[in-house]
Amino acid sequence: MNGIIVAGAEATEVGNPAVNIAIFGLFVAVTMVIVFRASRTNKTAADYYAGGRSFTGPQNGTAIAGDYLSAASFLGIAGAIAVNGYDGFMYSIGFLVAWLVALLLVAELLRNTGKFTMADVLSFRLRQRPVRMAAAIATLAVIFFYLLAQMAGAGGLVALLLGISSSAGQSLVVVVVGALMILYVLVGGMKGTTWVQIIKAVLLIAGAAVMTIWVLAKFGFNLSEVIQGAVDQFGEGGEALVEPGKQYGATAMSKLNFLSLGLALVLGTAGLPHVLMRFYTVPTAKEARRSVVWAIWLIGIFYLFTLVLGYGAGALVGTDEILAAPGGVNSAAPLLAFALGGEILLGIIAAVAFATILAVVAGLTITAAATFAHDIYASVIKHGQVNPDGEVRVARITVVVIGVLAIIGGIFAQGQNIAFLVALAFAVAASANLPTILYSLFWKRFNTTGALWSIYGGLISCIVLIAFSPVVSGKVDADGNSLSMIKNAAVDFAIFPLENPGIVSIPLGFLLGWIGTQVGKKDASPEKFAEMEVRSLTGAGSEKAVVNH
Repeated sequence: MNGIIVAGAEATEVGNPAVNIAIFGLFVAVTMVIVFRASRTNKTAADYYAGGRSFTGPQNGTAIAGDYLSAASFLGIAGAIAVNGYDGFMYSIGFLVAWLVALLLVAELLRNTGKFTMADVLSFRLRQRPVRMAAAIATLAVIFFYLLAQMAGAGGLVALLLGISSSAGQSLVVVVVGALMILYVLVGGMKGTTWVQIIKAVLLIAGAAVMTIWVLAKFGFNLSEVIQGAVDQFGEGGEALVEPGKQYGATAMSKLNFLSLGLALVLGTAGLPHVLMRFYTVPTAKEARRSVVWAIWLIGIFYLFTLVLGYGAGALVGTDEILAAPGGVNSAAPLLAFALGGEILLGIIAAVAFATILAVVAGLTITAAATFAHDIYASVIKHGQVNPDGEVRVARITVVVIGVLAIIGGIFAQGQNIAFLVALAFAVAASANLPTILYSLFWKRFNTTGALWSIYGGLISCIVLIAFSPVVSGKVDADGNSLSMIKNAAVDFAIFPLENPGIVSIPLGFLLGWIGTQVGKKDASPEKFAEMEVRSLTGAGSEKAVVNH
């Protein structure tokens, strides 16, 4: 998902770029009309940040699916299954299980306790300014890595589908994606963004469904035949596609690596700020719960489709051809679309991929804007003494600034291994955000010192461990070529052996939260916890959730 497998793609001409551009243009025109219509009702801060809390559970659940299923869910996981079989499908399982954590532990309670952002929940019973600042920094860190990965992926992916081969051309694609994203969020706010995500989720799931049925039809609607076709096409050693261990079973360290990555993915989802913010767009806690149930169904069905698409690509296109394509594993779904339906189907799938990137970056951008305007500007800088119109104006300025930064970062990140950026985003969310959210909701003695230790400790440990991991330096292939971010194989300062720090930084975030709470015992406010507990369970007074103290 969201860039975990995407690693930047060089461009080549796949299908007919003119057809791809025409379908892209149609999608942008339709969604722009919807965004402008939605913007007419944006009158208050609640409208801009939370869509006026006017969305139903099914609508919000569809939008959550649209926010969660990025281009790499479609392209990356399908490619991983085509190339690595069983181990590739483990990504799908991890992302789906992650939603059960979100449903059982945070969705309803968060909706009842907060107002616009994650920091609303954390600062309710703790000292407002330091906790808001810490939560905002962690949120912006997650979003920045996520956004950078999406923008870099957008440049490579769309350039591949439009036949743009030059670096300047790819940079232009990043600029166009960034400009459209700024326009969507600036004009439509959360309402416009939500409708874009709903449309995109429907298109993505429908496109995947059509391809899945088409693949199954070619094999007599027998999944076993599809998998057998992939095994046969692979040639010698093809049986490894249906057994665990092809990608992660070679050594004990690779198994530990997979465990660490899985831990970050499963626990990170419940701490992703742009996903958490979606719970505020519904009118009641019941609708928040319904929206997660809808999201689980839609995401679960989609990931079942990826199983057929992955093995289908392996059977009809072939692993060698997929890996030889300029996009590497990311080419599996487009090549399968081209093999099934020629230029037209490829054009539609390309447009869906483009829609996917736009929807995800729009969701990330509005979360970042709300975090800065609501948590840092209004609550920390202005001490809560700011009118909602002024806050929304700052949010709009923030959208432009974040959009420009994302464009510049996306241009610089082209051709880089962007996988670690998203893995880092998940690890930060699980290490810094999740322990603090769970402690705030469930632990009576939790206090401000514990929150600050947990957030900053989880954030710093995560980034430091990644910096000294093989992802940044020291990872080489059999021929001695560097596979790390730093392309010079002679540079090696990797002293932490795992590629994802989750297995260390997540328990550390929980431990630091506990130690900090013991150190700062005077900070605890049992009365506030009692009030928060009532609110989180009943939803009473959630519209006035932000308390200055």
